[in-house]
Amino acid sequence: MEEEQEFIQSGILELYVIGDVTPDEKKLVEERAVKNPAVKAEISAIEYAMEKYASLNAVHRADELQLKIMDTILPEDEKSTVIDPTIAVNPTMNTIAANHMVTGIPDQSAKIKKLYFALAACVALLIISTAALYSAHNDLGNAKEQIFALSQDKEKYAQNASYMTQQNEELQTMADMPSDPDWKTIKLAGTKMDPKAKMVVYWHTSGQHVMVDTKKMGLPANDELHQYQLWALVNGKPVDLGVFDAKADSAHILVKMKEIAGAQAFAVTLEKRGGAINPTMEQMIAMGAVTI
Repeated sequence: MEEEQEFIQSGILELYVIGDVTPDEKKLVEERAVKNPAVKAEISAIEYAMEKYASLNAVHRADELQLKIMDTILPEDEKSTVIDPTIAVNPTMNTIAANHMVTGIPDQSAKIKKLYFALAACVALLIISTAALYSAHNDLGNAKEQIFALSQDKEKYAQNASYMTQQNEELQTMADMPSDPDWKTIKLAGTKMDPKAKMVVYWHTSGQHVMVDTKKMGLPANDELHQYQLWALVNGKPVDLGVFDAKADSAHILVKMKEIAGAQAFAVTLEKRGGAINPTMEQMIAMGAVTI
């Protein structure tokens, strides 16, 4: 049934009716019409529609004008046989073709009728195709806009959901810290480089986790060529724990740094972007000792 509807809607039946098909296509249509009543009925409907269109749009010439035309184009000995104006002529036929029938000239009405059908079909197909194309273009444009909007909304929703999930996890971690004695809160105070500088580091002594609290960070903004670097002082030796920027990370409250098993203090220096192997002591901006 679906294949039959696709065949009917393919447009080949309209072309068959106006005679604009190849011999193979004509044979295919006629075989389908014999096997499928729906195809046959569709062909009849198309023929009727085109004949109706031709009838409604036929040009009706005045009888007097017909006589004048025939009087001009026919020889003297044939003028007496010109069609009587009182004779009714089928409005779908060309007037000259009708006169030819009376005067014995071969009937051309079938060809003219076929031309009417062809013209009607072309006009109908053009109108339908133009309307369908315009509608499809608009629908496609609207669909693209809706898809883009949905994609934007989905991406924004995913970002918000991820942000909220991360925030909740980090807030929960901070909420659990007081009940876990292994969590140490180290407050770093400013040095002579900047006495007002400050920040907070959380260190889990057994899990070795180290986190920087971005909401409690009070460091001068660093430029694109420099970054802050966190150090752990282990038995008097600095151990690199990673780099970070002073600008608060809006996606996180806690920034995870490198893990450390033991430390007596934490310090922050301003280094070239990417960090240094050893701290630049004159660029140390904050430091804090681990309390027991």
